[in-house]
Amino acid sequence: MSAFQTIPRNGLIWLLVAQVLVILPHLDHLPLWIIGLWLACAAWRIQIFRMRAHYPRSWVKALMMIGAACGVYLSRGSLIGLDAGVVLLIAAFILKLVEMRSRRDAWVLIFLGFFAVTTSYLFDDSLPAGIYSLLPVTALLAAMIGLQQRAAGTQPWPTLRLAGSLLLQAAPLMLMLFVLFPRLGPLWSLPQPKDRGVTGLADSMSPGDIAELSRSSELAFRASFEGPIPERDRLYWRAVTFERFDGRRWSQSIASQVPQIPDWTPRGMPVRYSVVMQPSGRPWLYALDVAQIDAGDARLMADFHLQRQRPIDQALLYQATSWPESLREPAATPATLERALRLPAQGNPRSRAWAAALRRDHPSPADTVQALLQHFKQQPYRYTLRPPSVAADIVDGFLFETLSGFCVHYAGAMTFVLRAAGIPARVVAGYQGGEINPTGNYLSVRQLDAHAWVEYWRADQGWTAIDPTFQVAPERIEFGLEEALSDEDALLDDSPLTLRRYRDIGWLNQLRFGWDNLNYGWQRWVLGYQGERQLEVLKGLFGKLDASKLGLLTVATGALLMAILALILLKPWRREQDPQLRLFRRFERMLARQGIERHAGEGARDFAERAAVLVPAGAESIHDFARLYEMGRYAGRPVNRDEMQATLGRLRRQLPWRSGIRTKRETVPSER
Repeated sequence: MSAFQTIPRNGLIWLLVAQVLVILPHLDHLPLWIIGLWLACAAWRIQIFRMRAHYPRSWVKALMMIGAACGVYLSRGSLIGLDAGVVLLIAAFILKLVEMRSRRDAWVLIFLGFFAVTTSYLFDDSLPAGIYSLLPVTALLAAMIGLQQRAAGTQPWPTLRLAGSLLLQAAPLMLMLFVLFPRLGPLWSLPQPKDRGVTGLADSMSPGDIAELSRSSELAFRASFEGPIPERDRLYWRAVTFERFDGRRWSQSIASQVPQIPDWTPRGMPVRYSVVMQPSGRPWLYALDVAQIDAGDARLMADFHLQRQRPIDQALLYQATSWPESLREPAATPATLERALRLPAQGNPRSRAWAAALRRDHPSPADTVQALLQHFKQQPYRYTLRPPSVAADIVDGFLFETLSGFCVHYAGAMTFVLRAAGIPARVVAGYQGGEINPTGNYLSVRQLDAHAWVEYWRADQGWTAIDPTFQVAPERIEFGLEEALSDEDALLDDSPLTLRRYRDIGWLNQLRFGWDNLNYGWQRWVLGYQGERQLEVLKGLFGKLDASKLGLLTVATGALLMAILALILLKPWRREQDPQLRLFRRFERMLARQGIERHAGEGARDFAERAAVLVPAGAESIHDFARLYEMGRYAGRPVNRDEMQATLGRLRRQLPWRSGIRTKRETVPSER
């Protein structure tokens, strides 16, 4: 195998380092056998390089590929899909290391590595993941450089420095393309990875679901307002509406998922804000009532919740305007009211009887609601994440036996009693409140802020939101869940490493706010720089733009950046400051065209003597130029540049147009 085809030691070192860095962010969603596969292949490759092992035979490679495919199938249950595809890609990335014989194979391995780096963003697109991805990219660049270097005598660290400088040189062009290049819609959509950790509200709810969710400090979304942030008791973020009750669980009705704009009238001052929503795996968007939104395919559904056609499987930025005091469906349809009154035929007899008594004593729906709220406030109800278990009649058990529960218990029980009393009502699930970040003046809403409340309907008044939890635990609404449950130590037991547990430590809390602000900026200005957001920013910078103007701006900016980069790299001002070295470079290039290249570390005199032997016709001029260069460069004597240029001109005329030097050159041993 020729020297050009062999893989240099330096290139192999950086290929191994790059493989480690590429695989690391995938470890939490890769099967464990992948680690063993890489260790075995890396050890085999090193032994091949040390000439202590042979390349695998064709039947061995076939067995390895079949084994990897079987491993993917057994660990993922399929060879098709995003999760299985990523594991297959990583397995191929590893197996290619052993099969790699030539530099061409090494190039294939490097390109597989770049592709594997991009797939990591499907699982984690946070700021730390973005910063980390620079490490494997730099290592892959170092491997590319190492493939072009000599097989021996090159150290890894200079190669790494060169790779880093190349990455820095590409950064301005990358930023230019990020800002100016138009965002094109994907030709296809990828399913959300199964192993991507997503928590959030589900499409049905039982009393224990939100209680379990509230033990998580995972981020749900962030919101920033154009004006001052509203008071906490006005921050009810609707996600989904539950109208069906089967005796145990509340769930969505089919009619509530119909994209039908309900009847509503804006009232009061609007609230304008933007939301950066985390992946939820659900199609709902979070907003204050009643919201108008600019998130493309998002629609206001019949029950006033916002929904997209596809689940939210990546961070989403959208702007919304809400009218919290709006009038909602003052004349609801009979079908809507019938759904809001429907109850199971059997179950919870005590609650049904109590509802009938309440309606007799309080004929007005508003009076019935107030009586219920007073009942929750006056009786010894307790707000807790760990209520006692109840029998099959969960509403009766909560209202008349345990008197202990979470927000879902109160919202579900009140909705049941109102329906039994003939008052249309439904449960709304979403989030309440949020934590203000003083560093960035925005709101962070987490899974522990998940909440459920009630809305009931009155003729000519429409739907009115009420929160029975406020009557039992007003501190939950005014200060947040952690204040309301400060005596329950298990609130964040599932998140032992979250900095939120240590918010009482001043400097640590400031560090948490600062880091959260950085992540918010990453999501808002980098991940959210898509479609309409990009057009909005470009119009603000350059005014009205069309496709042709944007194309010309992109080309012109790219050309300007390339020109600046060329000036920085070529440094023409330095060439003018050292005319002798510039003439010597011309001397080197002149001889290189004859096939005579200067070796690394070879002095001017040695180079001239070797060239004079290979080109006898120009030997005199070669020696004259080397003598003049040494006198001016090292002896400190004044040298006439015109004389050096004249010597170069004479040498150019003496050199043949076509040289037969290559045959002679092959007989000269190169330096190692």
